[in-house]
Amino acid sequence: MESNKLSTDAFFIEKLRDVVGLYLSPPDNALVLCVDEKSQCQALERTQPMLPLGLGYVEGVTHDYVRHGTMTLFAALNVLNGAVLAECKPRHRHQEFLALLRTIDKSVPAELDIHCIVDNYATHSHPKVRAWLATRPRWNMHFIPTYSSWLNQVERFFGLITDKTIRRGSFSSVKDLVAKIDHFVASYNKSCKPFAWTATADSILEKLHRLCSRISGTAH
Repeated sequence: MESNKLSTDAFFIEKLRDVVGLYLSPPDNALVLCVDEKSQCQALERTQPMLPLGLGYVEGVTHDYVRHGTMTLFAALNVLNGAVLAECKPRHRHQEFLALLRTIDKSVPAELDIHCIVDNYATHSHPKVRAWLATRPRWNMHFIPTYSSWLNQVERFFGLITDKTIRRGSFSSVKDLVAKIDHFVASYNKSCKPFAWTATADSILEKLHRLCSRISGTAH
């Protein structure tokens, strides 16, 4: 769990069962998407090239760099096949989040309902976002409990792209960073597979119960 912090969400159990139910038994004639944004992605240009992994020594990355700005990566993960729709935006506001929802709405066949799993970040429930959703009944928003980012499968994709592209790369500009992120996403989607989810809500609750029993004064 995020920072080893237990959720204090009053509706933790209800939200957990809702989201896990979508993973284990997705509804018919619907698309289940895990949506989130990775903010403050930095375009860092290393002062020296990366030293490749070799016999007897590990891969070397210089810690000296030049900052060229930041951007936010918005992504929607298709739970059924693992494909990712990604958009890089200069800012992290409800306007950018709403733009992603519009892109999703246009790309998903009209006959399918959309179940969207998100966290409780303020932009996801902004009045203008709620107003847009209110006119589109096929959209169903599902909010994970607070401090429970591990429940959102798109975080696993963010972990992959961070490790393989963002953290290890050297970028001459934000435009360069965006281009390399787009390249990674395109390559990823060519051979993507869904992330395996096997844990039931009951098994998660039992694990959390055992953890809480070892932590004085902590309970859901």
